[in-house]
Amino acid sequence: MAQVVIAGCGYVGNALAGMLRKEGHEVYGIRRDVTGLAAGVKGIAGNVANPESLGPAPARVEYAVYVVAADGGSEQAYRQAYLDGLAGFLEWLRDEGQRPRRIVMASSTAVYGQRRGEPIDEDSPTHPTQFRGETLLASEGLLAASGISSVVVRLGGIYGPGRADLIDRIRERALRLRLVEHFTNRIHRDDAAGLIRHLLFHPDPEPLYLGVDDRSEEEGEVLRWLAKELGVEAPREESPEGESGASNRRRAVGSKRCSNRRARESGYRFRYPSFREGYGELVRAIQVG
Repeated sequence: MAQVVIAGCGYVGNALAGMLRKEGHEVYGIRRDVTGLAAGVKGIAGNVANPESLGPAPARVEYAVYVVAADGGSEQAYRQAYLDGLAGFLEWLRDEGQRPRRIVMASSTAVYGQRRGEPIDEDSPTHPTQFRGETLLASEGLLAASGISSVVVRLGGIYGPGRADLIDRIRERALRLRLVEHFTNRIHRDDAAGLIRHLLFHPDPEPLYLGVDDRSEEEGEVLRWLAKELGVEAPREESPEGESGASNRRRAVGSKRCSNRRARESGYRFRYPSFREGYGELVRAIQVG
């Protein structure tokens, strides 16, 4: 049984905490409101960006996970979560005399600015074009400079139970098909948590992994498939003038094809290898409900 501290027990972190508890590990979760922690997780209330608010650390922190989410979409919110927050978490561990065997951090494929459908793996150059990717890349560097053995997992778009707004927007006919080919990359929440758990205890992990499912998918194929499964009309094409609506403008701007080959070669087996398995389960749950 290992003792694990998870900073950021939100959507992915809570799922991970639940997995670890079922395996018999002693799990501590850091979040502002500890009443939202998974069953059996010991709460540490506070804000990682303010390490003095966290109080004493557990007596034996063997492993740590940093899987926070920004409170909003602003540059300030990203800096507070991924730079101030990580710096505060590392300071707290150091001041409490704790040096974990390994820290696994959840980052994002947003660090890749490629947008022409280029193939991406862990050796691809990072060219972030927005502050989100720039901030995450800086956070990765901060973790590497800590001197603690670490693994970074750059996650694709996360979906799963309670986070299926794509389904809602298709049912509401609020989306349009792009006029150009656009590749997307995603991962189910349970695989995001499962991959982090796998790498946390891996005997000899690489320092970097892409956390995406088995195949990048062309966006139009995903939307048409979902519409068929839901029994609704397929989305129409956007107008040549680009009047695609607010919902379309909220979608990711970068088209790239990310590979999970390294994750699979590490021994991890995806529960939801494509959007069909993951979204298919969500659609069936909606139809039964």
